[in-house]
Amino acid sequence: MHPPAYNCFVDRDKMDSAIPDLGPKELSCTELQELKQLARQGYWARSYTLRGQVYQRLIRDIPCRTVTPDASVYRDIVGKIVGKHSSTSLPLPEFVDNTQVPSYCLNSKGEGAVRKILLCISNQFPDVSFCPALPAVVALLLHYSADEAECFEKACRILACNDPSRKLVDQSFLAFESSCMTFGDLVNKYCQAAHKLMVAVSEDVLQVYADWQRWLFGELPLSYFARVFDVFLVEGYKVLYRVALAILKFFHKVRAGQPLESDNVKQDIRAFVRDIAKTVSPEKLLEKAFAIRLFSRKEIQLLQMANEKALKQKGITVKQKSVSLSKRQFVHLAVHADSFHSEIVGVKEMRDIWSWVPERFALCQPLLLFSSLQHGYSLARFYFQCEGREPTVLLIKTTQKEVCGAYLSTDWSERNKFGGKLGFFGTGECFVFRLQPEVQRYEWVVIKHPELTKPASLESATVPPSPSHSVSSEPADRLSPFLATRHFNLPSKTESLFMAGGSDCLIIGGGGGPALYIDGDLNRGRTGHCDTFNNQPLCSENFLIAAVEAWGFQDPDIQ
Repeated sequence: MHPPAYNCFVDRDKMDSAIPDLGPKELSCTELQELKQLARQGYWARSYTLRGQVYQRLIRDIPCRTVTPDASVYRDIVGKIVGKHSSTSLPLPEFVDNTQVPSYCLNSKGEGAVRKILLCISNQFPDVSFCPALPAVVALLLHYSADEAECFEKACRILACNDPSRKLVDQSFLAFESSCMTFGDLVNKYCQAAHKLMVAVSEDVLQVYADWQRWLFGELPLSYFARVFDVFLVEGYKVLYRVALAILKFFHKVRAGQPLESDNVKQDIRAFVRDIAKTVSPEKLLEKAFAIRLFSRKEIQLLQMANEKALKQKGITVKQKSVSLSKRQFVHLAVHADSFHSEIVGVKEMRDIWSWVPERFALCQPLLLFSSLQHGYSLARFYFQCEGREPTVLLIKTTQKEVCGAYLSTDWSERNKFGGKLGFFGTGECFVFRLQPEVQRYEWVVIKHPELTKPASLESATVPPSPSHSVSSEPADRLSPFLATRHFNLPSKTESLFMAGGSDCLIIGGGGGPALYIDGDLNRGRTGHCDTFNNQPLCSENFLIAAVEAWGFQDPDIQ
């Protein structure tokens, strides 16, 4: 067997140790589905030559804007940009945000080449303002390129992808931070035990989740990152979320019940990822990643858009690069012990609720909208106080001191669109919960059981529903809500009965019975299993109400 033909940028001894080469193979398939399977299986993972050929083919096929810098552009500009500087002492572009170039078994010439390529990319892509993932991408691509110019061209094609449905790397602070928020939302839904640990041990959990790309693009050992990148080039950005979620699951499994090695969980996770070979193989990591039943690519895109919209409303722009992520007031910071007061829950319980809400609303502070003890036991007054607010949190305390409630995604004024009849509305972000006697949250049944449905077509996720649907219509130019039921082909309506309100009752959840039912006098209620949330009763099945509160979300002042 011939030794692999490493290029002049690779430290051969380190590379042989990191990724043993088992010799070249051929790849003849052209179908995307077959490529997906081969990438996941690691078909070309241990053949240096074949991986280079596959990367060349996959990157060549990326749809790009008409004028995309190629290898000849690099040869024309590199001398002018680098000048007489030593390549190893070249400064990195501002858009990498102080990210270091991972060594990835490169020699000193290779590490210098990465710096030169990044500076030339900065020259050709002035619109790229924040891209900390790029040093790792360039360092890996350099392994499988004939020279610097070819590596430059490959990286440029990844940046210049113009397929709106195929996101590859974040290129602005706005896109990056909204990706961090989206990752936090996914952790909240798919890694609830790990999320609970993060909330318990970190003052600001988004500071932890803001590190998720660094786990992949920098901390992962080369053999792991290359396997992730193999699949990423075939399947796209969603793969990155999957692998980061899998990393967090393994971290929680290993560290649950153990004291953290430092008082900084962010540093602990980084150390765990660097030494991940002690815990799990690349194959097991990918196996865990693809076992997660994640939302559809379109649905994740809608969530990302919603997070971007929330950030824009708070003054964060595409060009902004240096805003501190600590602007976000999460959990311990959002619910202030000295100013928060509720007749139903304490600060700790409200912080638990706040840790469950979508990231874009956890940016906000709780605002009391309605209290039965202040405003009276009247459902009409409840609606009056809540209308115009979206989302809201409903809290109920029974005369037996049980506490339960719901997170409700949609403005209660939507009830008026059903012509006086009781009609259901809301989205799959709604959930119900109980706090006393024990804490339990129940989310939309489709989240844990996606086999109940198949995503609807791409078009159906972007247009308003037809008039025949028993949901309220919305303007065509309004952002389609994340987890709107019209995006899914549900077997029946019972899986999408989120919230309804009439003059004589309020209902949360349906199908088999309501998760929560409250009468018009806010005096009596009942709870039971419902198909929408697949929940157990939230308190005594028939109960008397001691107090009801509704809470909204208030933007904190941005300094």
